Amino acid sequence: MLHLAEGLRLPTNGLDYTILAIYFAVVLGIGFAARRSVKTSLDFFLSGRSLPAWVTGLAFVAANLGATEILGMAANGVQYGAYTVHWYWIGAIPAMVFLGLVMMPFYYGSKVRSVPEFLLHRFGPSSHLLSSVIFAVSSVLIAGVNLYAMAIVLEALLGWPEWVAIVVAGFFVLAYITIGGLSSAIYNEVLQFFVILAALIPLTVVGLKRVGGWDGITSSLSASQGGDFLTAWDGTGIGEANPLGANWLTIVLGLGFVMSFGYWTTNFAEVQRALSAKNLSAAKRTPLIAAFPKILIPMVVVVPGFIALVMEPTIGQAGSGLDYNDAIPVLMRDLLPNGVLGIAVTGLLAAFMAGMAANVSSFNTVFTNDIWAAYLKKGREDGYYLKAGRVVTAVGVLIGMGTAFIAAGFSNIMNYLQTLFSFFNVPLFVVFIIGMFWKRTTPAAGFWGLLSGTVAAMVNYFWLYQQGIIDIPSDQGANFVSSIVAFVVGGIVMVVVTLVTKPKPVEQLAGLVYGTTSPGLDLEGAEEGDEVWYRKPALLGWGAIILAAICYVPFSF
Repeated sequence: MLHLAEGLRLPTNGLDYTILAIYFAVVLGIGFAARRSVKTSLDFFLSGRSLPAWVTGLAFVAANLGATEILGMAANGVQYGAYTVHWYWIGAIPAMVFLGLVMMPFYYGSKVRSVPEFLLHRFGPSSHLLSSVIFAVSSVLIAGVNLYAMAIVLEALLGWPEWVAIVVAGFFVLAYITIGGLSSAIYNEVLQFFVILAALIPLTVVGLKRVGGWDGITSSLSASQGGDFLTAWDGTGIGEANPLGANWLTIVLGLGFVMSFGYWTTNFAEVQRALSAKNLSAAKRTPLIAAFPKILIPMVVVVPGFIALVMEPTIGQAGSGLDYNDAIPVLMRDLLPNGVLGIAVTGLLAAFMAGMAANVSSFNTVFTNDIWAAYLKKGREDGYYLKAGRVVTAVGVLIGMGTAFIAAGFSNIMNYLQTLFSFFNVPLFVVFIIGMFWKRTTPAAGFWGLLSGTVAAMVNYFWLYQQGIIDIPSDQGANFVSSIVAFVVGGIVMVVVTLVTKPKPVEQLAGLVYGTTSPGLDLEGAEEGDEVWYRKPALLGWGAIILAAICYVPFSF
């Protein structure tokens, strides 16, 4: 991302900037409108648990549809071809369904304000503090990715100096979250979802027309990249070479199970949206509603990567002047007229801001509730923590600006993000999954499982892989292996420690372990109409899985 091509400058005019200005004005307007509902810390951090499922569902998918998703998955489309669809149909949908059907009753029913707080109830303060620190660090790192990527892209596309882009976007994110809390972030994410689609759909349609439709993509890329490039499974046999550097086993276990479930079920930037829902039914439906647009996102993110590779066959190659991350900017430069160009730039900016806002809003919740209030400033009145949350929001934005430059060494920012997920989310997932399904799991096991899994992933990546001790063909392949290593090591350590330490009394595990429920959970907040057939979580969940499986068919032969 550090050196985007100099030839990407867009011919923007006053119409394009007018569209951009209107968007900024609406964003701030939503923040001020949401301010009226913020009276307590629960309002600020979780929207008072009052939002309908369709709002939280769209916010759930928009929070993930940030710059890293758009630029990163388009870059993956250029670099890895159709293998990229695995990040959606096997690397997202099953885990999102599992979150809605299995894990949300535990999260929502236990009344926690964050994912780390759940570990406090299940395992105790040691696991709680460690997970809070890990999540706080990962949140600002990921927020920084969005901010830095946005600054570099806007410098290339619009000629804005990096510091101007960072200050402008950082200011608006800081303003609307500080003013309106999570409600402001969520309603802006709903707006941003539609703005992003308004940018990506015309880009994809015009691009397809330019390259001769899907037949044009198929004939061109099959000739230049080989027949396996547009198939999802060909070339993934164990021992076979492919651009992804992974076989079907590491794809299914590393991405489809460990990394995917680790991200979608424990990443508080996503789970927070479901926790803000008005009742348990809405909380369960939040990731399930989000799953349906998520299934179709490759059509407007991955396919543009294919189009860019047809139009610029040297993209990503040494000496070409174009990184993999340049795929979307190249299409914007070459395909869109003024007006539509302004919408596209606004959509790209909306994506950056959505991704950053999701991580900043989750950072302020975890730091304020799980670190500041739990260990540093206990027992203060609610108004104190509301003010503290606003201050922490500003701190999170400033730290995000600093951490942004860590991403500079990655020509594909999705590689960087997947590395972070293997370090931070996968170890957390193994602690959750064992702790939820095995009552005997002890507090000590939760702490040592989380710590050992995190360390194991880092050792595999930084020592075994980067030092060449083991041969893995690509960064993404290394991330899949790191995820499996973290899961296995963390799981083994948890089992061993559990067998030699004392568990919590069973009566303290109500609503925290599978097979138990929180008292009164089934009745709380239920609304008339929640039980109609099209709102049934099981129907939504299995429908999403079947649709994802069907989507694989065109890419499997």
